[in-house]
Amino acid sequence: MNIHILVLIIAIALFGVLAFKQMSALILAPLVTIFVILCSGLPVLESLKGLFMPAAADYVTKYFLTFFVGALFGAVYQYTGAAESIARAIAGLCHGKFVAPIIMCITGILTFGGVSGFVVFFVIYPIALNLFKEGNLTRRLIPAAISAGCWTWSMTAPGSPSIQNVIAMDNLGTPSTAAFVPSLITAIVMFALIFVWLEVRARSFTKKGIVFDDPTLKFQLTAEELPNPDEEKDLPNVIVAILPIILILVMFNNPMHPFPVETSVFAGVALATILMFKRIKGVNEWIGVFNKGAADSGVAILNTAIVVGFGGVVQNTQGFNDLVTALKNMSMQPLVFVMITVAICAGACGSASGGMGVAFNALKDTYIQMGVSLPYVHRIAAIAAGTLDTLPHQGAQITLLGICKLTHKEAYWDIAVTQIFIPFICCGVFILLAQLGL
Repeated sequence: MNIHILVLIIAIALFGVLAFKQMSALILAPLVTIFVILCSGLPVLESLKGLFMPAAADYVTKYFLTFFVGALFGAVYQYTGAAESIARAIAGLCHGKFVAPIIMCITGILTFGGVSGFVVFFVIYPIALNLFKEGNLTRRLIPAAISAGCWTWSMTAPGSPSIQNVIAMDNLGTPSTAAFVPSLITAIVMFALIFVWLEVRARSFTKKGIVFDDPTLKFQLTAEELPNPDEEKDLPNVIVAILPIILILVMFNNPMHPFPVETSVFAGVALATILMFKRIKGVNEWIGVFNKGAADSGVAILNTAIVVGFGGVVQNTQGFNDLVTALKNMSMQPLVFVMITVAICAGACGSASGGMGVAFNALKDTYIQMGVSLPYVHRIAAIAAGTLDTLPHQGAQITLLGICKLTHKEAYWDIAVTQIFIPFICCGVFILLAQLGL
């Protein structure tokens, strides 16, 4: 094997192992970057200052406002109870049936509406736990049900205000609904496959006698951690809670005059604050809510940007050039090339948005030179970014497993199927539809 490519493989493996050990990205990314720099024969300090930091800073410059308003919106929806109101309204429709898929639907609707995935984790987990207990279903499926709604069809469907959609829009000059017909069909297929998988797995576990009270799980829940179905909560009306989400989607996808995602989400924040102002007691408490959202946005974008900095160095190494050349020489279909390169970058970064940022920084001109329709590039890149980013070292999955008190061994297989294998299948569906000219 090419020694330069081997260095990158080792670096990605090292990235994964250390992230799995829960090392902070702020330490991990520079550490692995220095390993790549040394093995590639580049000057260390000059590469950190001239390649690593500019790539990270450029990502912050481009997307800080998107992260910022999104985190504010998430904080408002978390602390006013708006997110929980929507979740409980949808959960009430299932009447104990299709519990795992319904949780996926709830998280998908919230994230498609602009609520941060990390906020959704904390809001939805207790609701999911309650529904799983009532349905006597194994807790092993909760992480897959929650995260599948956050990082699959809701992230890649046309019109989504997700950062992945925004990155493609900014880099390619395409609209949020790029390649609308094949994108919509692919999103429906993805939704259906995940829905069926979660329901089939739930029934399979139950048939085997693996139910909510499972003594084989490493972490057993205490009485205090178990849900209290009789607990009454004062939540906003679901209609009031959903209005700001509708406003965001209408503004962002207005066919006559689409507003930038930052403006759209900020308008949603403003409307949510006005409609639910009385649900937070006093101006000082509201300041606390906004402070929490602002702090969350800083942590989120810095963790992603620092990983993009790693990609900024990698794309200037001989190994990366050799890898791209090798892929080009395979004479693959252009959309397949886009899919593979974006997926590899996302896997290396453990981040869909970080991987897209790296891929577009390094290969946007190559994608354009291939002559493929840019709306198709937009959508296949967004879908492919949500594949290998979900390898076991992904920070979001590690966080969610911690919240759910489950291990990778107990819950990761269903995460992998719903967020790696099924999205790859849907990449194939989209490419087929594109070749048919839809």
